[in-house]
Amino acid sequence: MKLTFWGAAGQVTGSMFLLETDDDYRILVDCGFDMERERSPEDPIDAHPSRLFPFEASMVNTVILTHAHIDHSGNIPNLIREGFEGKIVCTSPTVTLTELLLEDSAAIHERKWKKYRQQKDRQPFSKNGITLPKEWFVKKHVNRAKEQFFPIQFNKRFQLAEGVYVTLLPAGHLLGAAHVLLEVVEKGEKKTILFSGDLGRYNYPLLPNPTIPPQVDYLVCESTYGDKQRTSVGEPEEVLLDIVKEACVTKAGKLIIPAFSVGRTQALLFTLNKLYLKKKLPPIKVFSDSPLAHSSTRAYMKYVNMLNDEAQAFYEEHRVLFDFENLVYVEKLKQSKALAYLNEPCIIISSSGMVQGGRIEHHVRANIQNPQSTILMVGYAAEGTLGHELLNGAKTISTHKEEEVEVLANIESIDVFSGHGDQNDLLRFVSHQNPERLKKVFLVHGELSSMQTFKQLLHERHFRDVEIPMRGQTFEL
Repeated sequence: MKLTFWGAAGQVTGSMFLLETDDDYRILVDCGFDMERERSPEDPIDAHPSRLFPFEASMVNTVILTHAHIDHSGNIPNLIREGFEGKIVCTSPTVTLTELLLEDSAAIHERKWKKYRQQKDRQPFSKNGITLPKEWFVKKHVNRAKEQFFPIQFNKRFQLAEGVYVTLLPAGHLLGAAHVLLEVVEKGEKKTILFSGDLGRYNYPLLPNPTIPPQVDYLVCESTYGDKQRTSVGEPEEVLLDIVKEACVTKAGKLIIPAFSVGRTQALLFTLNKLYLKKKLPPIKVFSDSPLAHSSTRAYMKYVNMLNDEAQAFYEEHRVLFDFENLVYVEKLKQSKALAYLNEPCIIISSSGMVQGGRIEHHVRANIQNPQSTILMVGYAAEGTLGHELLNGAKTISTHKEEEVEVLANIESIDVFSGHGDQNDLLRFVSHQNPERLKKVFLVHGELSSMQTFKQLLHERHFRDVEIPMRGQTFEL
């Protein structure tokens, strides 16, 4: 069989790996949106868009989805639009969360399309009328995708085809997130390959620890933090409480937290709820400003039996996980914009976590020149995003009117809420493999410097055959 790396190769986002057996059975592991490809809002819409994928979508038999995040799932509607008719295999929570994320993306595309249509001088035409940009999909495409989801349970071996089996193992990164174990029998020989997906952390709020992986022949391992160890010391509650006190009590300002709607927001709200019940949280309002996050929070409640023991015990005692007296869920955009005029200390949690689109951009830009305000980054931000600029000490940022404004707000970052395992977690994950039996390790889903550092660490631990594949590179297994 052969494995081709079509995404998250030499970079973090756009996870997409094509496995082809000798019997021409084709499995696509993840079908993610590439958030790092250079784009410009001034790019013309292509009236005759070429195929999005470097392979024939109709020839793919099965998609296996590690988890719901858009850099792993965001191109599924486009794959179906280009001819994919097979099953999308994943866990039940991943089905629920992916549907929410894809519907949100479709709504964004539809709003953008409406804006384009209003600009008559930019309307593209073809024989069939106005065409969409090749990466945009709308709700009808998401509805078609929903029909092809096929949920399976964790730790249950499932036969995809003759001699091809899949098992989904808990990865701890997100509700429903999985490592993908594939077993392929070719000419009487069984070959095993494990895709890490995104590796979660140990002792993370809400989620169970990553499972111990079985011995395999080939390992495809993410390396987002392959060159970093966690720097924040202490339990998430205490680390967050110190930030809240400094920002909202000592500075008497607003605390703005960019957080992904799915996963990160729920971890933050659960932690704040625990602080509130212990009477440690200052008497300030907490605004959760993301309709998608609110839908995701309901999904977490639906699958509370799949959360970790602490969360389940907390729910048994209090019957809530994400609700407390001073918490306000903001639904309407008008309410969201009104927060800019709120002249009192508060916490605003909004998406996206990379400060790339979404309501959070408004909150950041409204507070960026206020020395009393604090912007708290709680996770990874890809290069090219506003979040990346802030994490890297930008002195100025550009406004929507292309004006440069000075960064006067306090920029803080903590990593206790990062959903990714750090260097030590990644080493622990790979070290469950016997270096003498593991034929090859492929490093993906990381910046090149991170992968190179992690490769060297693996060499030092006697994992000799470690590859850093580039986009489009194929390996015979």
